[in-house]
Amino acid sequence: MSAALTLAGPDHLDKVLPLVAAFHQEAGIKSTEESRKAGVLPLLSGVPHGCAYLIGPPRAPIGYIVITFGWSVEFGGLDGIVDELYIRSGVRGRGIASEALIALPRALAGAGLRAIHLEVDKDNAAALKLYRRAGFSPRENYMFMSKRL
Repeated sequence: MSAALTLAGPDHLDKVLPLVAAFHQEAGIKSTEESRKAGVLPLLSGVPHGCAYLIGPPRAPIGYIVITFGWSVEFGGLDGIVDELYIRSGVRGRGIASEALIALPRALAGAGLRAIHLEVDKDNAAALKLYRRAGFSPRENYMFMSKRL
């Protein structure tokens, strides 16, 4: 199975939304079809704030990854945050997520990204292992914090 990345466009909405719904259900994220569509459609339509990639064959993707863009003085320019990463449960454990996370920086570096960040549950040993294998590392004395508006 391949972790080929395809930049998702508006014609992929019917492929992405079921994956997002599956991820949200599995992760316990409360969302509605309307909120998922409102969150995904601009990314597929070229909004400059982020993008979504299908993982695997575009006709029958096995996952997706969403990157949102920001600006970092510390990192010297454009940076990104892995907002969501999902691989269908039936194909997990085959290195697909690792492949996707390793391919992602190559795809985004050409667009000028200087750094990619992500958030992880510090007690999720499997996710920590995956992210470390893909070259991510925790930042000493830093913690990602959020405030819902």
